[in-house]
Amino acid sequence: MAITASTAAHTSPTSLASVTLEVADLDGASRFYSAFGVDSYIRLRASEARSIGFRGFTLALTVSGPATVDGFVGVAVAAGATVLKPAVKSLWGYGGVVQAPDGAIWKIATSAKKDTGPATREIDEVVVLIGVEDVKATREFYVGRGLRVAKSFGGKYAEFAPGHSSPIKLALYKRRALAKDLGVLADGTGSHRIVLGGTAGAFTDLDGFAWEPAASLAPTPS
Repeated sequence: MAITASTAAHTSPTSLASVTLEVADLDGASRFYSAFGVDSYIRLRASEARSIGFRGFTLALTVSGPATVDGFVGVAVAAGATVLKPAVKSLWGYGGVVQAPDGAIWKIATSAKKDTGPATREIDEVVVLIGVEDVKATREFYVGRGLRVAKSFGGKYAEFAPGHSSPIKLALYKRRALAKDLGVLADGTGSHRIVLGGTAGAFTDLDGFAWEPAASLAPTPS
């Protein structure tokens, strides 16, 4: 069940500038994400908003090789995350899925099936992947807001070019397909518990994902 959405009329172009996760335990979430190694990519905000079931999104990390995937999964679990899908080899590479103590789902993956070097703590790419009911309609909604499509596979998947000020990309996937990929049920109600920061005004997309004006994230350490 999709979360009810509303839209706001707005014509100014926007790009993704920040990602804020809403959490019940701000101190605990801060400790987790610092240990996990992704605290420079996200912001945290205290919230008691009701949220049940699948929140409709995942944050996906692309890394260099299987050993690095295992390293991130291991650190996440040691810091309190739950494994939703153990890291395994597949046709497209190697990856696994964990759920943070605050409920956000993270996918860690690589296209490499073998390691060509030692494990690192480096992240090659971060993508906010939101599950939507209609990929084509939501893609056009965002194009109308000024986002530029970088990849598009019909009604299955769309990815937008990142803004100059953000290290994170935005992508769209069918909600039920995303839930299946993450190993969770697709049903969910209440808050998404994520707020996307844009370079234009506040609005809500077709699937209830909220945007607000936001300053750029600080550059990610190399």
